[in-house]
Amino acid sequence: MVLVRRTREQPGALVILGATSDIGSQLALKLCGGRRVHLAARRPEALGSLSAQLRQAGAEEVCLHEFEATSPDATAQVLEAIPEDIACAVLSFGILGDQTRAEESARHTWDIATVDYTAQLAALHTLAARLIRQKERSTLVAFSSIAGWRARRANYVYGSTKAGLDAFCQGLTDRLATTSVRMITVRPGFVIGSMTSGMKPAPLSVYPEDVANAVIAGMRRRRSLTIWVPHRLRLLAWVMSLIPRPLWRHMPR
Repeated sequence: MVLVRRTREQPGALVILGATSDIGSQLALKLCGGRRVHLAARRPEALGSLSAQLRQAGAEEVCLHEFEATSPDATAQVLEAIPEDIACAVLSFGILGDQTRAEESARHTWDIATVDYTAQLAALHTLAARLIRQKERSTLVAFSSIAGWRARRANYVYGSTKAGLDAFCQGLTDRLATTSVRMITVRPGFVIGSMTSGMKPAPLSVYPEDVANAVIAGMRRRRSLTIWVPHRLRLLAWVMSLIPRPLWRHMPR
């Protein structure tokens, strides 16, 4: 593929993998101005309303792509359809899963691990290679979680995938340190949205827009970084690390 280089008049494209997610759609709306936006999702037909909102918000063009995260080549197939330089790529796909069901079903455990860990790693490596090849300043965004800080009995399957993803992102950040690509790893707390619908919010809960705003604030710093959302969550994480295991195993989700 011949890449189309960006100009001052034409900023690089925005790519959202998992555009039907609450956080992905919020970031798309906040970053779309004057850009060509590429929305990728398992069900691209569900992106009609978001596409219209993006055009109204100033997007130059909105392109929809089918994206099946569990396919190793899914990200590469999306990128094949994007000839222009990419300024920002966001991974916002994932599933919460059901801990009780996972304990009884190896298949469900496999599904959680595949979507929330294996597919994320494949997507990040594929995107990183493309962004490095561009030799233009760009940003790669991935979402870890407080759930990965210390796995809890109530959701350790999901938590373990986030712990692994977080470790991968820290290593990828070091790999990208000498390139034009910066890595932003986001560690949100409980996010009140469609994924957690019906669940009781945890302390320091946030909304998808709060997470999106924190990411954009981090992007202004023009370097790789890890963001806690909200910032006070960092202190809670430190406290979590001090709780003795006999007490910790009784902690709720």
